[in-house]
Amino acid sequence: MINREWHLLSRPVGWPKPEDFALVEAEVPTPGEGQVLVRNAYLSVDPYMRGRMSAAKSYVAPFELGKAMQGGAVGEVVASNAEGIEVGDHVLHFLGWREYAVVRAENAVKVDPAAAPLSAYLGVLGMTGLTAYAGLLRTAAFTEGDAVFVSGAAGAVGSQVGQIAKLKGASRVIGSAGSDDKVKLLVEEYGFDAAFNYKDGKVSEQLRAAAPDGVDVYFDNVGGDHLEAAIGSLNQGGRIAVCGMISVYNNTEPAPGPRNLARLIQTRGRIEGFLVGDHYDLQPQFVAEVGPWVASGELKYRETVVEGIENNLEAFLGVLRGDNTGKMIVKL
Repeated sequence: MINREWHLLSRPVGWPKPEDFALVEAEVPTPGEGQVLVRNAYLSVDPYMRGRMSAAKSYVAPFELGKAMQGGAVGEVVASNAEGIEVGDHVLHFLGWREYAVVRAENAVKVDPAAAPLSAYLGVLGMTGLTAYAGLLRTAAFTEGDAVFVSGAAGAVGSQVGQIAKLKGASRVIGSAGSDDKVKLLVEEYGFDAAFNYKDGKVSEQLRAAAPDGVDVYFDNVGGDHLEAAIGSLNQGGRIAVCGMISVYNNTEPAPGPRNLARLIQTRGRIEGFLVGDHYDLQPQFVAEVGPWVASGELKYRETVVEGIENNLEAFLGVLRGDNTGKMIVKL
């Protein structure tokens, strides 16, 4: 049996190029003691993976050159050498970018395909969902009545942030996105009060028009002009949760910071970055609260599905371009 897996051959400079990667064939590994062999069904591609392609010091180790890359994946156990996990079980793990993976039992989380589609455990009920939940409720300290602005709002995290804010009593939720179709989706399907296409004009002007009374919470997925605009519209005591800055991930030179940081003195505003890995203690609470919203249809989600391991790289590049609506998933 042949296992296909994506390797990083060289560290990208600027925008990643196809020659930086290779789809490699290898033998399907055999699980050792305490391990299981998983045939992956769905793979996740996410913006943070761009940082792991660099050798720069970060919050997570860089991908190793000449070895299979990693990422969220969910699949079926086809061989087990571990107690508590049987052949036929479905598990969530972090050895994606490949068709088969040998996973230590303690790093595999059993999931129920009868409770939700398997792909949902990579998105709305998985890491991206918990990211939205923790960033909004803990880092940004959202409270009922807050006005919330979300950038990258049609993405997997942003769309969930806005909907959770609405379900918990936000006074107004505004989102930015990169196309008119995504703007329409935010308002008509996800229930945002207002949304705008950041390509249509200055973000600061469009945000002021959408939120004339300012914002109390900004959930940042983009950085750059969006962060500067949010600081400009921040109300007294406003909070900014920095989840990602996709606008600068491929920059070869450091991006200039917001020019209006001094306004935080006036507003007593706060900016705080966060990583979902610091908030896994919220997982039971997250599943207990968000699971029923998903089941009832109160919280809606979209997936952009790309088929085939051979298209895994193109799916990742699509995330960086903003091609996806909701969670980008690769189906094997």
